[in-house]
Amino acid sequence: MVQYLALAFVAAFTAALVLAVLGIFAFLRPKRPNPTKLSPYECGVAAVTDAHDHRFSVRYYLLAVLFVVFDVETVFLFPWAVMYHHLALFGLIEMVIFLVILLVGYVYVWKRGALSWA
Repeated sequence: MVQYLALAFVAAFTAALVLAVLGIFAFLRPKRPNPTKLSPYECGVAAVTDAHDHRFSVRYYLLAVLFVVFDVETVFLFPWAVMYHHLALFGLIEMVIFLVILLVGYVYVWKRGALSWA
């Protein structure tokens, strides 16, 4: 229990130190906003139009969701790969079922045309 108390103390001290440094920098930084500093600027080119005029296709959202789903899949695959020898046949069957479910979802999205950009 004592080791957890020490860990809690270090975490609280670190959080307090971070907040103190952020507060000091927020207090000491120069506050001179002007239109140039407040204008959108990215990749070395000034913005030509208002950002609210441009609409993105829903396909970008769908692609982002698919990326997150398959990224979470890798989060589940790594621990399984580490514990594969301990899980034996049960672990193999469990992961095959998991991958088949993901594959069915991927084929469904592919057949619906969500991955084609034409």
